[in-house]
Parts: sequence; structure tokens; C-alpha cells
Amino acid sequence: MSKKKVLFVCVHNSARSQMAETWLNQICGDFFEAHSAGLEPGQLNPLVVKVMKESDIDISFKTTQSVFDLIKKGVLFSHVITVCDEASAEQCPIFPGATTRLHWSFPDPCQVSGTEEEKLRKIREIRDSIKNRIEGWCQEVCFDFNRN
Repeated sequence: MSKKKVLFVCVHNSARSQMAETWLNQICGDFFEAHSAGLEPGQLNPLVVKVMKESDIDISFKTTQSVFDLIKKGVLFSHVITVCDEASAEQCPIFPGATTRLHWSFPDPCQVSGTEEEKLRKIREIRDSIKNRIEGWCQEVCFDFNRN
């Protein structure tokens, strides 16, 4: 069985979509090939890199990319999952092919405030929420694959 391609989209591709891509590839990489992109690509969030490293995952080498560049390349995805707020998710373009579109709203790590330690604590919560959502989705979807 070939892997299904999944695209995670957020505004800047600097935090949430990068974490979701990484978690899916790690947790359910036998079934999925995850990618991520942004509506307005920015710079990778250094605090996100730090909290992922706490989970023994190095994303410091990753770069951000535009969702529109992927469309121009003609890459087909079985699932496109927006991980930003509802208003930003509505800006996500329609992808060609048979694509299931899902929306999982997570707070934006770039918007957390406080001291560095307070920011890290909030970003850890976001990281863990994304991981939990991926784990639950993988159990649900992979179970369905195994039944067929």
C-alpha cells in the first residue's frame, strides 16, 4: 500500500504545521507522508524548535514553504489539514484531486506572551495538543485502513 500524502497548513508554516508534519511522520509514517506549508511563509519559530528538541526531535534544519508553490508543482494530497484559526483556514486554497479537508484549530505559538519560560510552557502545551490529536487521528484512520 502506498503512503497517503497529507499537507498541514497554517499561516506562516513556522510552528503548528511544522510540528504536525513532524509528529505525523514519526507516529504514523508507515501510512502517511506528511508535508507542511503556509499561506504567508515566515521563519521557523526558535521556541518551537526548542520544545520539539525537548521531545528528542530536531526540526532546526526545516524551512518554510508556500502552499501556493505546492499547488503550482501539482502535488496531490489525500488530506489537507489546516491547523490555524478558523478565519485563516478559510483562506486556504482548494487543492486539485480527491482531497479530504479537515480543520484542527490550535493556538498560534507566535502569539503567546510572557517571559521566555511562560512562552515555552504555553508552546509545550500546544506541542502536546498537536501530538495528542495526531495520535488519536492515526488510531482512527489506521484502524480503518486495517479493517479494509
